[in-house]
Amino acid sequence: MQSFHTHTDILGRLAAQAALSSYVPYSGKKQGAVLLLEDGSVLQGCRVENASYQLTIGALDNVWSTAHAIGRMDVCAVASSETWSKADRAFLEAMSSFGWTFPTDSLAVLSEVLPEPLESIQPLLQGDVSEPATGAELARSSASMAWVPESDFPVGCIVRTESGHIVPGVNVEHPDWHRIICAERNALSTIVAYRYGAVTDIHVSCVKDPGGSPCGACRQVMVELAPNASVWLDRPDSPPTGMPVSSLLPGSFTGRNLRRHVT
Repeated sequence: MQSFHTHTDILGRLAAQAALSSYVPYSGKKQGAVLLLEDGSVLQGCRVENASYQLTIGALDNVWSTAHAIGRMDVCAVASSETWSKADRAFLEAMSSFGWTFPTDSLAVLSEVLPEPLESIQPLLQGDVSEPATGAELARSSASMAWVPESDFPVGCIVRTESGHIVPGVNVEHPDWHRIICAERNALSTIVAYRYGAVTDIHVSCVKDPGGSPCGACRQVMVELAPNASVWLDRPDSPPTGMPVSSLLPGSFTGRNLRRHVT
């Protein structure tokens, strides 16, 4: 049990460190979460706020969707930098295929035997997305990682940053529909959590809807987190359709007067 407590202490410190990446210009309330995988690898997430408050992505939602996007669901523990809220605990308990127990008010585990936490995984993909067609192909392929038991409507997203990072995102559903996260928001929140920097291109593929485009919620989040990026929509029978993020939501709400904190 000594190693169990040692490992959970490490997870608590890593969650506190992950919280430092939070984007919280409205509340200033930073929060982090980490997932411990069976091989000791660690994924991290943080709170990502939005001018439309209801679109805020919590640290738990952030890290959980990141795990889905890279196909790493061999999870054995999750830790938060803060006491679990009732909503976060319900989020975990609603997962019928997982049997979480809560040894502390900021930790959930699937076993009393945990691997030693190792270095954080970098949730990145390799590939060339310099051309819209290759970005669309990679987004289409990433959609296979989507978790969509409710809708059976997988979406894949690939986001490229100025520094060349290629970050995947997929839609991740949950029995509580308020906690469903779209592919675009998945990828963008991962970029915030890992401090990958400014976004240049967002490639989106709705594999079961050739004419699909980002929903209103994703448009609002993209306008705030990636205002200067280009969006490329997969069109299997024709070249991808491109447009600036700024054109997706004319007259978008900026929340400029709501900003009270520096992140």
